[in-house]
Amino acid sequence: MENTKKEKKEYTKDSLDDGIITTGFLEVLPDGFGFIRNANYLSDPHDVYVSQSQIYKFKLKTGDFITGVVREPKASEKFRSLLHIQKINHYDLETAMKRKSFESLTPIFPNEKISVGKNGKIAMRMIDLLAPIGKGQRGIIVSPPKAGKTTLLKDIALAVKENNKDIHILILLIDERPEEVTDIKEAVEGDNVEVLYSTFDETPDRHKKVSEMVIERAKRLVEHGQDVMILLDSITRLTRSYNLICSPSGRTLSGGLDPNCLYMPKRFFGAARNMREGGSLTILATALVDTGSRMDDVIYEEFKGTGNMELVLSRAMQEKRIFPAIDIAKSGTRREDLLLSEKELQVNHMIHYSLNGTRASQNLDDALLLFRNTKNNDELIETMLKRK
Repeated sequence: MENTKKEKKEYTKDSLDDGIITTGFLEVLPDGFGFIRNANYLSDPHDVYVSQSQIYKFKLKTGDFITGVVREPKASEKFRSLLHIQKINHYDLETAMKRKSFESLTPIFPNEKISVGKNGKIAMRMIDLLAPIGKGQRGIIVSPPKAGKTTLLKDIALAVKENNKDIHILILLIDERPEEVTDIKEAVEGDNVEVLYSTFDETPDRHKKVSEMVIERAKRLVEHGQDVMILLDSITRLTRSYNLICSPSGRTLSGGLDPNCLYMPKRFFGAARNMREGGSLTILATALVDTGSRMDDVIYEEFKGTGNMELVLSRAMQEKRIFPAIDIAKSGTRREDLLLSEKELQVNHMIHYSLNGTRASQNLDDALLLFRNTKNNDELIETMLKRK
């Protein structure tokens, strides 16, 4: 009996860290136990089972990145099981267990600018000056079909990756074309970038699961004081997916939209915030308009007032083949004074003011020409202030 106990003790002490190491993202199921997922956060025969007692003991949550030792399944088991946890979100167990929950952190206005205009691209420079993005921004990119929203989103991701190494980027593509997914995955690569997707040939349940895993993953990173950015294409398609699977409320909005289906997408979008204690979650989501579908217009109207930054793409400019097709007059950021310098704010107001008069169309052409004829925003600001 003593020998058996001794052998068991030796196995626990010496062999735990010598087993098969696994890494992946935890999904906690409603029954209390969970699985460590890998590719695209979706279920797979190679997933690792995590017991309810481990989840309770180490305060694990959906979206945690687990590093641990696994054992092979016994005869009656389907999955490998987690034997020992080494790290949670790359932190030791003691540090990870002390983190505050996302909901208990204090949201404040974005007060640190995410610079995207340093690469010299006109669209990025326009965003930097006229609709700046701050850490914790909740922004909507409003776009008619074929106005270049996916390309714009890709350019933003590349600019953030190059200029802000500390920001973890999650690109979420819902109901997207497979070739677009491949294009973005190959264009935006890096240690701090993840591209998650569910293509249009997948079920609405799969769209729902991927999006929920992404938002939970982002929350776990923010709990550790990290800055995270989610680029979602699109909030319209995500809401349409929820509309197909949510429990009917018995009421229907214009276009066939059930009010119940708006709760989860609003919860997703509303998670964007800047934290006083450190860390931030920035979400930029595209919304489709002028598609010919009344439902799409209703979805946009529901989300219109919830963001604190709006970037509007113009169909008229797109039809004239003017790119970037950004409608400067309708685009902007709330409390941009917290993000821009005094000179930048002055020029921002000058450009917006010039687009509200009788010569708005001519002034828009002049503004676009000014961006094209200057190398960077510093040069543009100096030019504008000299004209004043």
